[in-house]
Amino acid sequence: MPAIKPLLRSKDVAHILDMSPDDVIELARKGKLKATKQGRYWLFRPSDAMAYRKQMNKKT
Repeated sequence: MPAIKPLLRSKDVAHILDMSPDDVIELARKGKLKATKQGRYWLFRPSDAMAYRKQMNKKT
């Protein structure tokens, strides 16, 4: 059985992407960063955050 990885909150993803949590939430709202919303929290899979970071590095 595969291990279940915990979901990250916007502040955790902001640290990974080196941006503010508000910017991370805006990316999620625009559909540029995969996320799900539970209640008032945006939740992100670590693999999606890392994929977005890799994509950002290719653009620079």
